[in-house]
Amino acid sequence: MRAMLVLAGEQVGQPPVPMSRIAAEAQIPRKFLEIILGELRQAGFVNSTRGKAGGFHLARPSHLISFGDIIRTIEGPLALVPCVSRTAYRRCKDCRSEASCEIRHAMMRVRDETARILDGTSLASATAEDLAAA
Repeated sequence: MRAMLVLAGEQVGQPPVPMSRIAAEAQIPRKFLEIILGELRQAGFVNSTRGKAGGFHLARPSHLISFGDIIRTIEGPLALVPCVSRTAYRRCKDCRSEASCEIRHAMMRVRDETARILDGTSLASATAEDLAAA
């Protein structure tokens, strides 16, 4: 998330941001950052340019990339239990009845609120909030 916020802080049309700068500004080990940026590139969130003047930039405007999008790409489903996941549903092995399971009902509310907040927070809105707080 920190790496994406670094990229979101860049002006449109600027040269790509070198990985070393992203790692330094986001305080992320370079090897770990390479893996994360590779996943984000494959998912279509960042573009990369090779070479001496190479680096990374967002593949689409920052207001079109939500925290929820990024977390789902890197971490997987937002749901805390598989029986309420919208993208990786699995019935719990020891479940007697999904319809009457109190845990499932509570976790569904948690999932919905988490998704509402994360999907409603774009990189642009997060960086704007950071600027307003400064």
